[in-house]
Amino acid sequence: MAAPAVAEASSQAAFALRCTGLVKHYGDVKAVDGIDLEVPRGICFGLLGPNGAGKTTTLEMIEGLTPPTAGRIELFGRPWGEGHDRELRRRLGVQLQETRLPEKLTVTDLLRLFRSFYPGGRSVEEAMHVVQLEEKRDARVEKLSGGQKQRLSLACALVGDPELLFLDEPTTGLDPQARLSIWEIVEDFRRGGGTVLLTTHYMEEAARLCERIAILDHGKVIAEGKPLALVEGLGADQIVEVTLAGDGEMALDSVRALPGVRGVEAVAASERSPAKLVLSVTDMPAALPALLRLLAEQGRTLASLTTHQATLEDVFVKLTGRALRDV
Repeated sequence: MAAPAVAEASSQAAFALRCTGLVKHYGDVKAVDGIDLEVPRGICFGLLGPNGAGKTTTLEMIEGLTPPTAGRIELFGRPWGEGHDRELRRRLGVQLQETRLPEKLTVTDLLRLFRSFYPGGRSVEEAMHVVQLEEKRDARVEKLSGGQKQRLSLACALVGDPELLFLDEPTTGLDPQARLSIWEIVEDFRRGGGTVLLTTHYMEEAARLCERIAILDHGKVIAEGKPLALVEGLGADQIVEVTLAGDGEMALDSVRALPGVRGVEAVAASERSPAKLVLSVTDMPAALPALLRLLAEQGRTLASLTTHQATLEDVFVKLTGRALRDV
């Protein structure tokens, strides 16, 4: 009779996080509508989705900041609200989507304050070293650049030496150099055995950092898997994006029937870009000439045509009808 209990304990130990039937309602609005997630220890797990998909609400429930309407959350095999809350909080590091830090404190004073919340963890000097802020130890928060404030916020999340790190859009608004610096910190944390749950609006960030990804839309998980497996699921090697000049719709069936074309999606116009067709292509030498012939036969003129290797961005467009960068 002991074997099943041992097996269950072993299974729980393998996961940093489990969510089952997670639901959050705000009045009549279903912000999260039945999410199931399993995050193994030692990986970076990404949550992607358009604004309003439920990413931040999901993180806030998992972090214990807001109670779910329904469902169960387990961190390291222990649920919230059953006598383990203090223990769990000591094992978590949280960087919120927007962190308001006391601007009159110095970097050292702020890290010393956050360090005092934990019985163990990194020293203040070590936390500064991890995020490369030693030269700013005596600078007030108000004097830091945007990238330095983001690194300081991350240091506050890391100073307790967490096992599970939550990052809610950690590089939004940062320049490429500052973003790269944050990526390197996250990768170092992962190499040290930590687990990361990340939301982001940057597809290249997800592709670089995440071993597994879940795509959310309208409060539900609509796809989950390894980034490469999700891309391979498109069944295409290349993506062709076609923007047509003038008005009028293109018959999608005629495009789908072209040789070498696996699928076609019509992307609606936005303020940033006009409407376009997105073709999933398995044989570019056959598909491209056939497409140009079809356009000529139908009297349509190209405004632009681009091709690229299939990516996570294309998976997102296929599933949600929108590009992540446009939301």
